[in-house]
Amino acid sequence: MADRAVLFVDGNNWYHSLSGLGVRDLGRLDYAKISEKLVGPREWLGTRYYIGKVQQARNPRLYADQRRFLSGLQATDPRISVHLGRIESRTVRNEAALELRRYLSGLAVRIDMGVFHDLMEMATRHTSSEVMVEKAVDVMLAVDLVSMAHRDEFDAAYLLSADGDFTPAVEAARGLGKTVYAVSPSPGAQLGAVVRAFLRLDADWFHDCY
Repeated sequence: MADRAVLFVDGNNWYHSLSGLGVRDLGRLDYAKISEKLVGPREWLGTRYYIGKVQQARNPRLYADQRRFLSGLQATDPRISVHLGRIESRTVRNEAALELRRYLSGLAVRIDMGVFHDLMEMATRHTSSEVMVEKAVDVMLAVDLVSMAHRDEFDAAYLLSADGDFTPAVEAARGLGKTVYAVSPSPGAQLGAVVRAFLRLDADWFHDCY
């Protein structure tokens, strides 16, 4: 049996998977307990939590919530570390709004002009929107997984994510003789095809992890 274990947490993917499962009090989860429960008889060396850093100027409330959560996370156990990527804004087109504008412009029947102008104004107002996109986080995790495997810093890796984008990194780590498990409440067929095992968790699994 491989002895030394490290957990790599894809924070955004992991959070949304747990939230979708209905796991309660996500902020109170004890990641030392989660880590030790997952690795079982192996030696738990560390848990690395990867997440995009919220910008204070854009969302002070979310920034404060994230800082509080990450501070508590690192205070839980010295083997838990946080690794921050970026969060950037991006303008995206709203295809539904564009389609509504095209539909109204080509309308063959007459409707109330007030309703027409209200609908057209709403479609125009929502033609594009600003969304926040996490950057560099997945790349950082993938690079660390492979480079740490190359430096022989673990025997078994637990990837807390269902994101198939990590498939090449998992294959590289396994090519270096490492055992890799994926862990998530969400399905992940692409990732499941390359790991030793895909551990699907249900809400009851977390009952003793607070």
